Amino acid sequence: MADTAGMADEACTGEPGPEYGFRFWLPYGIRIRTPRLELRLPDTALLDELAAVSADGVHDPAEMPFSVPWTDGSPEERGRSTFQHQLGLIAQWRPERWALGLAVTRDGEPVGIQELSAADFGVTREAETGSWLGLAHQNQGIGTEMRAAVLHFAFAQLGAHSVTSAAMTDNPRSLAVSRKLGYEPDGVRVIAVRGEARTLRRLRLDRDRWEAHRTVPVEVTGWTEECRKLFGA
Repeated sequence: MADTAGMADEACTGEPGPEYGFRFWLPYGIRIRTPRLELRLPDTALLDELAAVSADGVHDPAEMPFSVPWTDGSPEERGRSTFQHQLGLIAQWRPERWALGLAVTRDGEPVGIQELSAADFGVTREAETGSWLGLAHQNQGIGTEMRAAVLHFAFAQLGAHSVTSAAMTDNPRSLAVSRKLGYEPDGVRVIAVRGEARTLRRLRLDRDRWEAHRTVPVEVTGWTEECRKLFGA
């Protein structure tokens, strides 16, 4: 593993600072930082900016890299879908089934969403990642860096044993990110997207391979024991 001096492996056990101002939903106080990025749960103002990023485009309209084609439709529909989906994740949250949709910002500018989700995490110790990145911010290494950030959170803070991901077999950029971070093939699945059969490649990363492949320094603040309970961890 490359030198990762400055990587924060210890969870913050204090309360989130008062500047966050959230007594009843502590995940708003979590900050995950890398050399270029900050990941955090978006408030409504940041969420509106993220919706504008998705409205401006996430991929070539002729392609569909997602199993749920949420990017179909007008820019206004994409933006509205982004806004509603992120609010819904909090509304539907339970320790037994949750999805953490983190806004990714670079120099304060929103660039995309990095999601981490799990069902019965306290039993399985397994989570899944998913993400999107605005077209203007692609091909700059941001996708790899934001995934590395949330993987650190999953393994170092939550104590995950493994993290999974999936990508269409014709989505080489997503598959390349997974390979770079140490994921291994975990089978394929055929799904229906836009009324057509598509092949989804599953990938899996265990703790040992994460340790061996991590190179991005990551710092996590705002993590508390009360947060741990919300994640069923």
